[in-house]
Amino acid sequence: MHVDIAQTEQRAAVVVEKSDGAMLVRRGLLTTLLAVFLFLVFFFYNFQTVLVDGHSMEPTLKDKQRILVCKALWLVGAPKKGDIVVIRADAPGDYLVKRVYATEGQQVDYAYQPENYDFSLGKYVVPEGHVYVLGDNLSVSEDSREFGPVPLTKILGKVVEY
Repeated sequence: MHVDIAQTEQRAAVVVEKSDGAMLVRRGLLTTLLAVFLFLVFFFYNFQTVLVDGHSMEPTLKDKQRILVCKALWLVGAPKKGDIVVIRADAPGDYLVKRVYATEGQQVDYAYQPENYDFSLGKYVVPEGHVYVLGDNLSVSEDSREFGPVPLTKILGKVVEY
């Protein structure tokens, strides 16, 4: 019996190449699945959808509109004037959606000062660690004019998509 050593070596090399290729495909697939899993974990911990309830943010946001909120303020920055934020209400699962009118240390115009504020003290200044929020539809909005400034600890996050 005659065995061709060169032909046997070629067959062995083809088998090794095929198994190396399959291993690379498996490794690539596993890496992709791990990346997708990590992205989903990151997304679910740092983002949330909220349903707008009411007309206080019209015309910007409509009643029953879904908005995407980034809870990771380190990612999008601290709330600043003009940002739309979601505030945790007193009842679990309830939220308020408002626009930041002023941040700590900033003055609030007379027309928007809290209802119970003594005007003889001058312009109202937002206390440290708080934001002053208003609805875009001022005639129907319950906001900082009624309940005062909002502690930053009650801010769920900033609206990033609406």
